[in-house]
Amino acid sequence: MSGLLLIQPRAEDIAGQPILRPLPSAKCRSIGPFVFFDHMLEQTYAPGSGMNINAHPHIGLSTLTYLFDGALQHKDSLGSDQLVQPGDVSWMTAGRAVAHVERTPAALRASGSTLHGLQVWLALPQADEQGDPSYAHYPAASLPVSDSLGVTIRLIAGNGFCLQSPVAVRSPTLYAELHLQAGASLLIPAEHRERALYLIDGDAQLEDSDLPLHGLAVLPEGEAMTLIACSECHLVLIGGEPLGPLRMFWNFIASDPLVLEQARQRWADGDWPRVPGEDARIELPRRP
Repeated sequence: MSGLLLIQPRAEDIAGQPILRPLPSAKCRSIGPFVFFDHMLEQTYAPGSGMNINAHPHIGLSTLTYLFDGALQHKDSLGSDQLVQPGDVSWMTAGRAVAHVERTPAALRASGSTLHGLQVWLALPQADEQGDPSYAHYPAASLPVSDSLGVTIRLIAGNGFCLQSPVAVRSPTLYAELHLQAGASLLIPAEHRERALYLIDGDAQLEDSDLPLHGLAVLPEGEAMTLIACSECHLVLIGGEPLGPLRMFWNFIASDPLVLEQARQRWADGDWPRVPGEDARIELPRRP
C-alpha cells in the first residue's frame, strides 16, 4: 500500500479480556499524542464473571476509555466512582501520580454481559507531566456528531471535520469514530500533522488500497486521502501534533528517565495515592 505504514497489532490478554494492541510498536511509537492503543475485542462474560483490573498507577499521561458495548465502573485515587457506558468518554489525567480500577459493574457481573471498546493513552506535554491529576466524565450526548451522505462522524476528543469535542485535551488532538454506509466516501484532510486509521469492522479502502481489518494504517504527513466504504464499516481516526522525546516504562510516561525511576520505586514501596476501598493491586513488573 503505497505511502502508508501498516501496523499489525499484537494480541494480549488483560485479566481475561482479549486485547489487540497496535501502539506502541517497533514500527511506530506514537501517533500525535497517542502512545498506547488497546482494542478490547468483543467478549461475552457469563453470569458471575466480568473484567476486573485491580488498582494500578499512572504518571505523565491521560487515559481515555470509550465503549461500543457493555459498561465499566471506573474508580480512582481522586475518589471518582463512575459508571461508563457506550459512547461516554472516561478521561483521567494522571499528572504526577494517580491510581485507578476498572471492572464490570456489579449488576452486569451478576447477569452476564458483553464488553467491546477502546482504551487509548495520550502523552502529556512536558509542562503538564507532573501536574495535578484529574478525572472527568463526558456523557455520550455531549460529543458532537456530523451525519451526511452516508457518513457519521463522532468527535471523541480534539478537533477535526469542523467539529470540536468538549474533552479537555492538553495538545492538538484528533480522535474520531467513523461509520460509513456501503458506497460512501470521506476525504481525510491533512489538518493534523500525524494521522492513522483503525478498521474495527467492515471492508474499506484508502484511495485504491484495501485497509486491513484490525490494522493501524498510518497516513503520510501533509496528504489528504479518500476513505471508501466497500461495505458498511466502522473505524476510528487518531492523530494530532507529536510531542517531544518520551520514555515509557509500564504505565509510566515521562520525558525525564529519573522521573520514571522515581515512580517505579514509589509504587514498589507502596508510596502512592490509594483508590478508596481497594486493597488488591497490580504489582510492578520485572525489568526485561
